[in-house]
Amino acid sequence: MGRLFGTDGVRGIANETLTTELAMKLGCAAAAVLSGNSRRRPVFVIGMDSRISSDMLALSAAAGLCSVGADVILLGIVPTPAVAFLVGKYKADAGIMISASHNPAEFNGIKLFSGEGMKLPDELEERIEAVALGEIPAPTRAGVEHIGKVTYMYDAAVKDYVDHLKSTVAYSLDGLNVAVDCANGSASRTAQRLFQELGANVQMLSDQPDGLNINANCGSTHLENLSAYVKEHGLDAGVAFDGDADRCLMVDEQGREIDGDMIMAICARDMKARGRLNKNTVVGTIMTNLGFIRFCEAEDIRFIATKVGDRFVMEEMLLEEYSFGGEQSGHLIFRDFATTGDGQLTAIQLLSLMRREGKKLSELAGCMVRYPQLMKNVKVTPDGKLLFYTDPEVKAAIEAAKQELGKEGRIVVRISGTEPLIRVMVEGADMQKIEQIATRVAEVVRSRLGE
Repeated sequence: MGRLFGTDGVRGIANETLTTELAMKLGCAAAAVLSGNSRRRPVFVIGMDSRISSDMLALSAAAGLCSVGADVILLGIVPTPAVAFLVGKYKADAGIMISASHNPAEFNGIKLFSGEGMKLPDELEERIEAVALGEIPAPTRAGVEHIGKVTYMYDAAVKDYVDHLKSTVAYSLDGLNVAVDCANGSASRTAQRLFQELGANVQMLSDQPDGLNINANCGSTHLENLSAYVKEHGLDAGVAFDGDADRCLMVDEQGREIDGDMIMAICARDMKARGRLNKNTVVGTIMTNLGFIRFCEAEDIRFIATKVGDRFVMEEMLLEEYSFGGEQSGHLIFRDFATTGDGQLTAIQLLSLMRREGKKLSELAGCMVRYPQLMKNVKVTPDGKLLFYTDPEVKAAIEAAKQELGKEGRIVVRISGTEPLIRVMVEGADMQKIEQIATRVAEVVRSRLGE
């Protein structure tokens, strides 16, 4: 069996590759690795998104934990960042989130958080994986008097998390008219309460999950409906989350997309002006738009790029004590308030900024010019993923593209950590040119490594 953990936890098709048996084993393994040396009984919090398979996997993981003597607090349907926050608030040893983020309903995943609310480093994931796969002895089953107990805190978890988010903004959202697309996911449990209690006039979209409609033509990966709704109703902004609400994209009053890089630019400029941008630095990734890099140069802000994945952004932020970073996809980390990407936190920070400045979102977004960027996803075999690093024709095609783009653009070709894909991203000033280059390189990848 191959490596279980990808870029963001364990992912798979529910009840096929991600089974109840695997969830139980991961629960047992997590208890063995993450419980620390505490003399008390270890405690884990478990949250989940709205997929039909999430109950099944959450309860399986809870059963595994209880079987080796750990207590479990079930949070119910909550955003991923709620788990990261509530681990600390409830003084738990670790947290588990059952979610496949922006992926369709047939997928699911298991994300793990440390007692500090951080996503786990590779070393801990590898130890958990080794225990789950039987390469290291599993923990002994608890005797009947030491079996773990389960506590249900569904309503309390939502209240505690929403109260925390509200505490991060100094300005209410009074007078703002906003549409919120919950992707029929975790934000369906929290967003309306949050925005209303902050004073916004909020219109809710895609907030009726049925277990199968999560991310289905809605949310941060499908902004069309939100954009049309904002324009039709003359609203100030639209907010879109993904299935587990750890990312946020927006549309301005004209229905135009405001992606993660543009949100970062708006917030970084404001944080610098208020003395809140530690070391005058923003952390992004290799996928951050070239326009954001040019923005940083113009604003005299230092930019640092990491591998794709908000945990890598967070690791860099922790290493050097930076306060702000994120990804184009909408994972933004405000380290003064959170230990991971948080879509709802991002939304209220930006909307509060709009309220404080008295400016339209389109006006604020004018601080950055986004370079045309094109992504082509190529489906590949497992062997194709491995051969990507050494295939001479693929390497030659990428090098030729770099030479053609020169300083006016760039190409990034990388393996997806969550799907059987190789992603070809090209950006530059000339859309026709980047389309030609992206198509050419993607065809080479497909012919050499595709199914």
